[in-house]
Amino acid sequence: MVVENELAKLNLHIKHISLGQVEIEETLNREQSAQLAESFSALGFELIDDKRTVLIEQVKHLVLDLIRNQNNNTNLNLSEIISNQIYHDYNYISNLFSDVEGMTIEKYFISQKIEYVKELLVYDELTLSEIAYQLNYSSVAYLSNQFKKVTGLTPSHFKHIKENKRKPLDKIQDAG
Repeated sequence: MVVENELAKLNLHIKHISLGQVEIEETLNREQSAQLAESFSALGFELIDDKRTVLIEQVKHLVLDLIRNQNNNTNLNLSEIISNQIYHDYNYISNLFSDVEGMTIEKYFISQKIEYVKELLVYDELTLSEIAYQLNYSSVAYLSNQFKKVTGLTPSHFKHIKENKRKPLDKIQDAG
């Protein structure tokens, strides 16, 4: 709604809008583009009009969506999913991503997956087996090995460290 309101203020018409993306009917001149960028910046948004940057952002959003919503439902591999969803040759997307981000899509995927594993471990609602299954790991051992490779810690050691840092209110001693 905030984006829609800003576009309406500038008398711009929306062709398509979805989370993180807006396509407008008009072609912006430099002044309109600068004005829109300034409006969005004040609201904490960034205007991305470079096609390469847009493509990379699409890949990042897709990866995050896959990690958080796949729930072990996919039989396709990452490259097939990305090329099917983004409608570009995977080699082009992969090379562009690596050039701009300094890491491969696969490494980005793994690092984001491990960040999500950390989050799930801290919430302490799922066992490591359930996390492995939900995130489509072939085994708990494979998840644990990948977690250690990325973080330097085992999942149980990570969880133990987090538990020790968070003390219940009744266990905190009064400093006065």
